[in-house]
Amino acid sequence: MIFLSALLYFISHHGFLFALCLMFIAIVLPVKLGKIALFSKIAFPVAAFILSIISAFTSQFLNAAFLNAFGTRSTAVITKEEQTNSTLNDVYIYDYDFIVKKTNGQYVKGTFSTTTAAIYPITNAIQIPSKGQEFPVKYIPGYEKNIVILFNESDDGIAARRSESLSALDKARIQYEASPNEKDFQQEYIEALETFIKNNQDIDLSSYKEKLSHLKSNP
Repeated sequence: MIFLSALLYFISHHGFLFALCLMFIAIVLPVKLGKIALFSKIAFPVAAFILSIISAFTSQFLNAAFLNAFGTRSTAVITKEEQTNSTLNDVYIYDYDFIVKKTNGQYVKGTFSTTTAAIYPITNAIQIPSKGQEFPVKYIPGYEKNIVILFNESDDGIAARRSESLSALDKARIQYEASPNEKDFQQEYIEALETFIKNNQDIDLSSYKEKLSHLKSNP
């Protein structure tokens, strides 16, 4: 597991070096094999090039899935964030320093960037917790600097989900209040309330439950 974690870390954090290694192997291997078809001497470098392109776009997702499936839970804190001169989709890329707690309670330093961070659940959005905020992670013991950020369980992730729930709830409420006799609007409001209550058990929900009960008792 440690070897796989180290390998995935290298591939996702040092994609250019990984591509060079693949091309070196693809060029040297046919020579070492001796008599080999000319097709293989061409096919190996082409395959290496294609694999390096694929890894550039998927390695961080594979790393995130691996660490989430086999990693040990812990916490980490971002200690530094620095804007780089590079951009991704017209947004500046940031470099981050962090510390992560080992199983013995000691901390290990690590780094990642906007483009190399392993985040779970896997989405197209790049969501990084705020600097100085403790957040949940997973890693393979023995190679702690390779972490996956469990963003949905972080304070920022919980706040983001609550904001989305409130937005959907407000939409349903406004529709219902504009036309209370519209059954579809009433049902949508009920479903939005049920979803909000289910996903926000850590706050006072008495007013939301009261409203839900009122709606269900007045079909």
